[in-house]
Amino acid sequence: MKKYKFYKIFSLIVLLLNSSFFNPELKINDNAFIENLNYSVDLQSYNESANMIYLINDFNGFKESLAFKESGGRYSIVNKFGYLGKYQFNLNTLKMYKITDTNKFISSPILQEKVFLINVNRNKWILRKDINWFVGTFINGTEVTESGIIAAAHLSGAGNVKKYLRGNGDFNKKDAFGTSISAYMSYFANYDLSFVKAIRKPNLDLIELER
Repeated sequence: MKKYKFYKIFSLIVLLLNSSFFNPELKINDNAFIENLNYSVDLQSYNESANMIYLINDFNGFKESLAFKESGGRYSIVNKFGYLGKYQFNLNTLKMYKITDTNKFISSPILQEKVFLINVNRNKWILRKDINWFVGTFINGTEVTESGIIAAAHLSGAGNVKKYLRGNGDFNKKDAFGTSISAYMSYFANYDLSFVKAIRKPNLDLIELER
């Protein structure tokens, strides 16, 4: 556990030094909230004037830490398997949200942030029963948390996370780089995602991101 905490802090420090992480058009709003289908979302977890990263286990901390693990926090990256952007979405996921122009997606940080948010909305809905059933239990030596479940769903899909939880960890699928569901469950445990609602069919067009 100490190893994971050290890696989280180290990862975010490296992220701060990565110039591609910064986008002067995106502003922080610590009082961001979600109400019904109108969203107000923090787009960065650093204070520009102080040049400091907030090491807080909230939704911003969750998404920026996940982004660093996925892409080093880079919006413009496409990996060798064709996964796109800061959060490394695949084409099937983007098509589900009616996004077919990959060039537009790669060139738009705001669009990527919107897609990440609605994907969390959707995964929370799909996994709502499992969150109620399994949070607080231990599987493969790791305490199950809501944020761990959502991170694992981002890694391998909500359906595979259901199999993992309901099979007591026997179905521990790995991605193309060898990262397992249990690894994400452990690494991304205990972030506060209560800020984000579970929505069956989140609408990309209804999301507004404060700038």
